[in-house]
Amino acid sequence: MLTLSKISQSFYRGTVNEKHALRKVSIEIAEGEFVTVIGSNGAGKSTLLNVVAGKLHPDSGTVTIEGHDVTRLSDHDRASMIGRVFQDPRAGTAPELTIEENLAIAYTRGKARGLRRGVTKHRRDLFASELATLEQGLESRLKTRVATLSGGQRQALSLLMATFSQPKILLLDEHTAALDPQRAALVVRLTRELVERHRPTTLMVTHNMEQALELGDRLIMMHDGEIVVDVSGERKARATVADLLSAFEEVRGAELSDRTLLG
Repeated sequence: MLTLSKISQSFYRGTVNEKHALRKVSIEIAEGEFVTVIGSNGAGKSTLLNVVAGKLHPDSGTVTIEGHDVTRLSDHDRASMIGRVFQDPRAGTAPELTIEENLAIAYTRGKARGLRRGVTKHRRDLFASELATLEQGLESRLKTRVATLSGGQRQALSLLMATFSQPKILLLDEHTAALDPQRAALVVRLTRELVERHRPTTLMVTHNMEQALELGDRLIMMHDGEIVVDVSGERKARATVADLLSAFEEVRGAELSDRTLLG
């Protein structure tokens, strides 16, 4: 469904600050597969998501979605295929618009749209029904400006918006990292429920190794722009945080603490 073939991406090319963020990365992800992505800072995790989303066009290699080469398509041209939730709860919503206006935008992602026609009686009822599944009481606050919501509520709304148009691919970029443990747990639960409900092909970047093991069908570990561990099925189900640390130590060639990897 989603194929990355020999993707390389560098920054500041030709300067002393040249950085190779991705080094001929290749991976095939099946339709409906949920892949969690871990690795230390600078490993290439977010760059990988940006290449899939079309925010970055790689120096070399190809990105294919459902057999179609989308390598040079812009993020706008991929909007109907891809939903994304960012680390910052403020990034996935328009704060000055109301909840229903934000949902109207998400509902027509990738299509011609206008807010005046977007919030109809039928859609308002649909929005309220969908919001009720978040169990945040937002279904009774459709005309509330998003800027007044808490971080957890905004991230829950962002997650709903990202899946609202049933995209083929869902990208989650450390989407619980900025939340306190209670709200992070809520968003993790909602993530599991929405992914099970809509079955998008999902890539989730996280620094939380327990979360990476708990969620998804497959886990990949990145280091220095490469995929160095790729586990799924029973092997992933049996894996522990200690196993991940051990694997990372082998790659780095040095003993690491949990804090070092999560940093």
